[in-house]
Amino acid sequence: MTHIFAKSDDPKDLVADLLKTIALKQTAPDVFVAPSFDYVGPRIFGGQVLAQALMAGALTLEYDKPCHSLHGYFLRGGDVRLPVTYQVRRLRDGRSLSAREVIAVQYVPNDAGELNEQVIFSMIASFSPMEGGLEYQEPMPEYPEPDSLLNEQELKSSYVGNVPEALKARFMRKRHVEIKPIDPRDPIAPTPMRPRQANWLRISELGEQPVAVHQALLAFASDFYLVGTGLMSHGLSYLSRGLQVASIDHSMHFHRPFDINEWILYDMWSDTTSHAKGLNHGQFWQDGKLVATTQQEGLMRLHLDTKA
Repeated sequence: MTHIFAKSDDPKDLVADLLKTIALKQTAPDVFVAPSFDYVGPRIFGGQVLAQALMAGALTLEYDKPCHSLHGYFLRGGDVRLPVTYQVRRLRDGRSLSAREVIAVQYVPNDAGELNEQVIFSMIASFSPMEGGLEYQEPMPEYPEPDSLLNEQELKSSYVGNVPEALKARFMRKRHVEIKPIDPRDPIAPTPMRPRQANWLRISELGEQPVAVHQALLAFASDFYLVGTGLMSHGLSYLSRGLQVASIDHSMHFHRPFDINEWILYDMWSDTTSHAKGLNHGQFWQDGKLVATTQQEGLMRLHLDTKA
């Protein structure tokens, strides 16, 4: 059954929801179950599955070893009414590197009342302690500071008058991650533009948590806006009529320590769209340091209205 969010927009209650999302219950050796939450609608939010899968892999490690990379495929849309089971396979445990395969499944009842196992996501993640070594990075891009920007909730208030009545309540729901778009675009009437965007994000009431929690919640947040970057050059948004959008795959590399309680710059761009797919890239920056990168291919299929 879908977990119910706290009926409050208080940041502490929103953080409590996030921590419940990644609080997995072990049901067998290397098998974990997690609830589903209605973050974006009847299909499970991809960021939820990324975060939970990463936590499942981390829970099989002998100590709190950071993830340095993950590569996942979204195979089916998950049903938000059902919990998700994460099956972990220990591929390797070496002196520094540990590798885990994580399969996310849901047990879906058929007409006969039997439960069919459906794989919705598959991921391989590698974990390694952060150690000294050769250091290089490009300079952090220059953008306005977050204190000078409006947050999503303030921006949505200026658009809500043009949102269909049936969608207004969901449109105005407060996000569990605080996001400040740097150059916001109108989601109701978007115009074609260069496919590059950037946001500041943070979870300010998280407090002190293990590195696995910070990484899982950054993976969660990485799924906001990224696939939409490929829509920008076409003058489309999630609210565009006839548009089908879904994540196909998602990878992340974690380069340096970070604190998601504090503002993180999420810089995103798309360099190609073709064959109903778009390739999108992102970099996360904090205090001038490149802390993580991500890449995602998304489905972006436009069903034209032939009756028009």
